[in-house]
Amino acid sequence: MDFIIFSDVIKATLLGIVEGITEFLPISSTGHLIIVNQFISFEKDFTVLFDVVIQLGAILAVLFYFRKKLWPFTDDKEKNSETRILWYKTIIGVFPALFFGFIFAHFIQEKLFNPWVVAATLFIGGIIILAIEKKERKATILSLSQMSFKTAFFIGMIQCLSMIPGTSRSAATIIGAMFLGASRTVATEFSFFLAIPTMFAASAYSLLKYKAVLTAEQIFILVVGFFVSFAVALLVTKFFIHYIQKNNFKVFGYYRIILSLLIISYFLVFI
Repeated sequence: MDFIIFSDVIKATLLGIVEGITEFLPISSTGHLIIVNQFISFEKDFTVLFDVVIQLGAILAVLFYFRKKLWPFTDDKEKNSETRILWYKTIIGVFPALFFGFIFAHFIQEKLFNPWVVAATLFIGGIIILAIEKKERKATILSLSQMSFKTAFFIGMIQCLSMIPGTSRSAATIIGAMFLGASRTVATEFSFFLAIPTMFAASAYSLLKYKAVLTAEQIFILVVGFFVSFAVALLVTKFFIHYIQKNNFKVFGYYRIILSLLIISYFLVFI
């Protein structure tokens, strides 16, 4: 029994690290978890719950990192007004994902959650990232305050593509925002903010669907995964915000393409 618990703690730690690293980078956390779950996972229903819980850990890391920018109740009235407007834009941006997610979530989970779809979308997304970065473009939206509600809504529409595993929510929103005129920094920050209500809604939906009674051991495993994901996501968020100020996204495009080819090669040879 002790060995089983220790083994599950190792699994929870590894999966928490994967989630924390990949959630906010444009490389698809869902895609990575689907692949990693081919090798290490828990019982099927508990795996679904576990993935939700470690996502919550990553969300709270973003809330903690941006807590000053996202808190609209300070002594600075002008800052409070700007923060509330940012929240309004974020909420408008999340509406499309809520609508289409409610309609298609079951179909997507049943039909598209497999390594082949992940490999295909990783490859296509990598090509798109490289194409976007290759093209000379001048950003017209240089701050979040310059982003219109209309632009926020269209970024939210583009975010819906990330419901396909391997697409990456952050890749869809960042590339979409850049395509609509946002600077790389603005696109990345709005992607982080848009993740908060989007992932909270998706997590709440999954938690409500989970009907099984948890054991003490399972609760402990969830706690381990949650805190590992939180800690790693916090570090990655800090790194990524600094990284994009001086670098482009080409490395993530190449990574996606290489990973997709490795996935295809593995499953063609060994499966």
